[in-house]
Amino acid sequence: MAQSCPIAFKHIDGNLARIGAFFVLLCVLGYLVTSMTIFLYILALDFSTRLYWKKEFSIIYQLSKILKKILKVKTYMTDAGAKRLAAQFGLQFSIILIIEAQLGLDIALNITAFILISCASLELLFDYCIGCKVYHIIKKVYPNFHT
Repeated sequence: MAQSCPIAFKHIDGNLARIGAFFVLLCVLGYLVTSMTIFLYILALDFSTRLYWKKEFSIIYQLSKILKKILKVKTYMTDAGAKRLAAQFGLQFSIILIIEAQLGLDIALNITAFILISCASLELLFDYCIGCKVYHIIKKVYPNFHT
């Protein structure tokens, strides 16, 4: 089985997603520096908004559009399936971080934050999606899995 990402047959601006990864990094780092859980709640709310409501109401999406315009970053279209899967993982990681923060599980929180920061950094810097690799493994174990 060749490695593949989930295909949605819908396209989005990949550079907006990469800029969004920058804001995800800022939220996680904001929490790690200040211990203010509001950063984690904003992150979870934002992922939920993008996944289950309208991305136009997402704070990170709006900030990404503004930064893209300021920096004059070109548009490049990519399939939305992989980015949607990444957002689902991001939401799950955000919820886990909130739970770990509320329970005072500092070591687990730091590990989870490191994983999320690593994934967002790879997306931001190299347009490399860990979610696609995880998706490939899930499809091997659960062939009928759909995002």
